[in-house]
Amino acid sequence: MIEVRNLVKRYGNHVAVDHLSFTIPDGQIFGFLGPNGAGKSTTMNLMTGYLGATEGDVLVDGHAISQEPETVKRSIGYLPEIPPLYPDMVVEEYLLFAAHLKRIPKQEREEQVMQVMEMTGTESVSGRLIRNLSKGYRQRVGLAQALLGFPRVLILDEPTVGLDPKQILEIRTLIRRLSKEHTIILSSHILSEIQEMCDHLLIIHHGKQVAAGAADALERELTGDPALHLTLRAPEARAKALLGGLPGISSVTPCPAETPGCASFRLEQASGHDVREALFYACARANLPILELRQDRVTLEDLFLQLTAEEPAAPHPSKGGASA
Repeated sequence: MIEVRNLVKRYGNHVAVDHLSFTIPDGQIFGFLGPNGAGKSTTMNLMTGYLGATEGDVLVDGHAISQEPETVKRSIGYLPEIPPLYPDMVVEEYLLFAAHLKRIPKQEREEQVMQVMEMTGTESVSGRLIRNLSKGYRQRVGLAQALLGFPRVLILDEPTVGLDPKQILEIRTLIRRLSKEHTIILSSHILSEIQEMCDHLLIIHHGKQVAAGAADALERELTGDPALHLTLRAPEARAKALLGGLPGISSVTPCPAETPGCASFRLEQASGHDVREALFYACARANLPILELRQDRVTLEDLFLQLTAEEPAAPHPSKGGASA
């Protein structure tokens, strides 16, 4: 298990990470979301020990990175946004060099390199110069070096950035396969990617946590009692009279109907009510066919934009006023 406790990183007067605390159970794919400059990469660098924290600590299986940095670092494989590759090396040579840097015993290096190349699908390019590889294969080679030593935790910062759609699908498939044996921490700007791949997500803004949980649970929490969008084949006046008399519906608002002879409405439900079943039977009894009925739920994109909306800047003090 990974525990992040009250993590803070300051650069002078700028607070890049502001008292973050969270826990990641074993076997999860954990997603970081946030706009540019939110503190995602800084948090990942603190978790890997690449940067030192101003305050707080990171624990992996009870080992604090501030007290036992070597032990914690052996448990973590890291793929930064720009993979740490040497373009003038061939793939196998580079991975052997990375294995040496990670202090993998000499007698185990070749076998481990072969294993991680097989896991990442890079055997076919093992003898090629890294500079001649596609972006997708470079990401795979970067992931292979993160897997050396077979760490229990993989931290992947924007692993699909700059890839074409086919390469993105390949990397996603690889990450899902790796998640069966590794805890994975993943950052991305692609909301659909986080929603599709991650068991749990953390949204940060200006270095602070603004939301955490499973994507569908966060959507439900912010949506509350969702409004309904209804389209009936019926005259608007008749349909509105029927809907206004149903218990559990607090307001009926007509909307433009795209189909002639139909009426569309936005229905607000009273707190704690789900009127869909009663609505179906009422329309059936009145012989008013329902053409569409859908809930107006908050999407992950709506949630992200709502939680990371910029706050208005504080007004500058006037020339005659006191300054802080």
